[in-house]
Amino acid sequence: MKKILIAILGGTAAMIGIGLLSIGQSMNSGWQLLMAPFGATAVLLFAAPLSPFSKPLNVIGGHLITATIGLLFAEYIDFGAWTVAVATGLAITVMVITNTLHPPAGANPILIIQSQQGWVFLLEPVLLGAIGLVISAKLFEKMKIYFHQYKRLKAPDSQETSSPKKAF
Repeated sequence: MKKILIAILGGTAAMIGIGLLSIGQSMNSGWQLLMAPFGATAVLLFAAPLSPFSKPLNVIGGHLITATIGLLFAEYIDFGAWTVAVATGLAITVMVITNTLHPPAGANPILIIQSQQGWVFLLEPVLLGAIGLVISAKLFEKMKIYFHQYKRLKAPDSQETSSPKKAF
């Protein structure tokens, strides 16, 4: 039952995080705050928040690094059979070297090169979207901790108060 509750809470939080970006995008038609890799980022942030790939540095840094590499390739290297492959391999290598590995960000060079994005893409959706998702995830984690502590305070005789547990 606990697993089901955690899954529902994580899915709801992901829905809210992506929804807020979507609402922000629709409020200003000039903004682009969503991109496909953010769906996979939401999985990590809201369903596996303790994963090293879910750290803010990994999420924001990983997306920025790989998007920058994708943009450099899109702008300065002719599109060819190996362009996307080399850019993706290089992006993964740089994420590993800089300790910013975030698997969903590996899709950024593919997306950027194939759709021939410009440098504004680095700001929106990459930077603003990644920051928005990280903030949503941090707020969700704070709410989980608050409600977990509230539950423990409300039921002092329960078995849960005698043995400390990790936050969901």
